[in-house]
Amino acid sequence: MKVYTEAIQFRADAKLITFIEQRMQKMDQFFDQILQAKVVLKLENSGQVKDKITEVRLHVPGDTLIAKGNRKTFEASLNDAVDSLQRQLTRYKEKIRDHK
Repeated sequence: MKVYTEAIQFRADAKLITFIEQRMQKMDQFFDQILQAKVVLKLENSGQVKDKITEVRLHVPGDTLIAKGNRKTFEASLNDAVDSLQRQLTRYKEKIRDHK
């Protein structure tokens, strides 16, 4: 699976990009036909707190799965998004299995 990472309004360091790629590669355990993953990292200024938003798009055959995470760190927001995607992948696999 190819993982594309895009950081908006800042420059992501190598440690964060490595963490994202390792976490996304683990998604292959849930579904081995993932074509690509696009991870968008954003900073949100709401008052005094800067929240980190991570949006992940997984391209699978015939569909695109999308999940967002919003936390104080990019690692935590990515974990939220990945947890949501794992549930979506499980449902997607069941849907495919039922149609066959």
